[in-house]
Amino acid sequence: MRTPDRTVILKNHSMTAASGEPTVLALDSAGSGCSVVVAAGGNVLAAEVCTTAHGQAERLLVMVDAAMRKSRLSPLELDIIGTTVGPGSFTGIRVGLAAARGIAFATGARSVGVTGFEAVAAGLASRADVQQSGFLLVALESRREDLYVQLFDYARRPLGKPTATMPAALATALSGLIGEAPLLVAGDAAQRAASMLQRSDTIVVEESGPEATGVLRAVLRRTRESENLPKPLPLYLRPPDVTVPTARQGTGR
Repeated sequence: MRTPDRTVILKNHSMTAASGEPTVLALDSAGSGCSVVVAAGGNVLAAEVCTTAHGQAERLLVMVDAAMRKSRLSPLELDIIGTTVGPGSFTGIRVGLAAARGIAFATGARSVGVTGFEAVAAGLASRADVQQSGFLLVALESRREDLYVQLFDYARRPLGKPTATMPAALATALSGLIGEAPLLVAGDAAQRAASMLQRSDTIVVEESGPEATGVLRAVLRRTRESENLPKPLPLYLRPPDVTVPTARQGTGR
């Protein structure tokens, strides 16, 4: 049975999780790299980051093990396993989902899905260098010509569903939605998106791709505001890059 107040040890200092705040293992492996965070409420106890664009399947669980050891928490003390669900690499998404579901099953924790867009938006809230006024456009790399985008309002609530769009169509779509209002552009494709907008009142947030810290912030925001905690289901904005062979027509085979 878990108690609402727990004391954990971080570098020989005593730290008590705030009453009612969950202990969270947050994962991200959907984009360019992977990261892991273990936190008691908003207090990050341990973090692991790998910026390599490939090899998430080999690295993620090793990083989880390292972060859990550094946190000095037992896996059974985890309340929530949060992971990004996409969009992004097909393999990376599946690796994160499998890890989150497996760890949740083994520990009895709850598994929660967070989109890459929500992780970016939530992560910005804790950055002192980011102006929080204005609309927010989160742009994520598709590794193709198009971009994955979602627009958020001043309170960082989504305005419409995420979509895949061609950069040339982005400026027209935004003008129709927000006119010339101030705009923040974040995400790992922020520079590419901003270069197509040609807007005067636009700020690009550097180094703002999805990561585990953003997953943590998104999960905590939902729990604090008593919002629904969605199950981790994959978010694909276009089919994976897989070609399925078909029998030749007219060969009789």
